[in-house]
Amino acid sequence: MKRFSIGYRTLKTAIGVMLAVTISYYAGLEFYGSAAILTILCIQTTKKKSLHAVYTRVVATFVVMILAYILFEGISYHPLILGILILLLIPMLVTLKVAAGFVSSAVILMHIYAVGDFTWSLLVNELGIMAIGYGVALAVNMNMPDNTKLIDLYRRQVEEDYRVIFSEIVKYLRNGDASWDGAELIHAADTLNKAKALAYLEVENHLTRKDNLYYTYFDMRERQLEIIERVLPKVTTLPVIVQQSELVADFIQDLADNIHSGNTASTYREKLDIVREEFANMPLPKDHDTFLAMAGLYTFIEEMDEYLAIKQNFKGLQ
Repeated sequence: MKRFSIGYRTLKTAIGVMLAVTISYYAGLEFYGSAAILTILCIQTTKKKSLHAVYTRVVATFVVMILAYILFEGISYHPLILGILILLLIPMLVTLKVAAGFVSSAVILMHIYAVGDFTWSLLVNELGIMAIGYGVALAVNMNMPDNTKLIDLYRRQVEEDYRVIFSEIVKYLRNGDASWDGAELIHAADTLNKAKALAYLEVENHLTRKDNLYYTYFDMRERQLEIIERVLPKVTTLPVIVQQSELVADFIQDLADNIHSGNTASTYREKLDIVREEFANMPLPKDHDTFLAMAGLYTFIEEMDEYLAIKQNFKGLQ
């Protein structure tokens, strides 16, 4: 059984409902309880989604008011006319791309139908309910939790996983140690998924921000992880440990000791060029296994250059 808990959004919804009903009641509005329904429908997971929810519902409600005035006042307050109105309303909302506002507009529509007389005072009443319901929803939804500390924790976890992964590669290249179980690969992938989702929420909760450095950072790390996963089988299944293994191990150890969110990729690509030159000046393979080992290491070097190129395009968090 899932543990009982009250989430932040649930708390905001409860507060919003209480405020909407209270304000509507003391404002002397009819159908004041409906303001709570409008508030509930507009409290979303992010600020941008909440704004969009209010937009769709306002547009949908004005559309339904116009239709109600034309059909009810022009023909009759009859169930058949109500059905015809709904028949026309839904396609119109879909065409205007505000179909999400149907339920809210239906609330206002039923008020008009129940009263049976589209008067100025009724219009003012419904506009008041809308203003309070949507206004309270926006007010409570502007208060979002700050996820910066958790996002930074995810960043540090991913970087630590990468350090371990590279350190294990170094251990294999230097002494053939293949005892590592690869747990950090799984942990890094899981952490990146959670981190990207949280970073995306941060973008959605900043109304003037179109991108997020953290999201870009985690996306970059995710693409690097794909390279690591692709290259690991090639470098950890060498038939023999050759002279070039130590050269590559030194470079990877240096890289492992300096994993951070800043951008020093260009420096390490220059170091990798030096490794390539030294690699090329070493003795040629004398047997098939040595040839395969050297070929595997050279492929690994090329993959690491792509790994660094991905980071080089990221301006860094520091």
